[in-house]
Amino acid sequence: MAGWRVARLDEIEEASDGRVPWRPVRHHLGIRSFGVNAWTGHSVGDRIINEHDESGADDPEELYVVLHGRAQFELDGETVDAPAGTFVFVPPGIMRTAFAKEPETTLLALGGVPGQAYEPLDWETWAPIAPLYAEGRYEEAAERGREQLSRYPDGPLLLYNLACCEALAGRPDDAVEHLRRAAELSERLRRAAPRDDDLASLRDLPAFAEIIGN
Repeated sequence: MAGWRVARLDEIEEASDGRVPWRPVRHHLGIRSFGVNAWTGHSVGDRIINEHDESGADDPEELYVVLHGRAQFELDGETVDAPAGTFVFVPPGIMRTAFAKEPETTLLALGGVPGQAYEPLDWETWAPIAPLYAEGRYEEAAERGREQLSRYPDGPLLLYNLACCEALAGRPDDAVEHLRRAAELSERLRRAAPRDDDLASLRDLPAFAEIIGN
């Protein structure tokens, strides 16, 4: 079997995190060495990229490529017009968002952390459940997360966020089990756990100290 894969954009099923629609290019093609996904604004004025600044120590720099239509980027308060064929590079620390100026405007977003090997967290496996978490429906999110885990047993961010939901829902044993596996798969997530308020109910447990290395 050939090692290469080919896919048209419309062959990749569109997903949503409850805010903007996107297509999981990296996950669909099985790419493990860099982050890449496609985001679409179907109508004029639709937000394509959620506002964020990637300001954390392990956050990536990003390159956006306008594949179709016309986008308007807002970068630290400055407006950038970006018709099809435009490359927009944004390093960490800059607040960014983008809106569609034409119907079906589509961006390809690529990212990686400067000076670090790419660590695929497989956040795509968690994204469909994120709206439940955002609404505070932690038990329901945990149930959906466990169902998703049967399909993606080694998704680091799926495991980590499932542990967060279980901790918030008063299920510490399940939370510790899933947090332990997330920490085994991702050093980045292991370092994040002590600072995460979602896991506050676990902090006095000996197993938590073992997981984070204290």
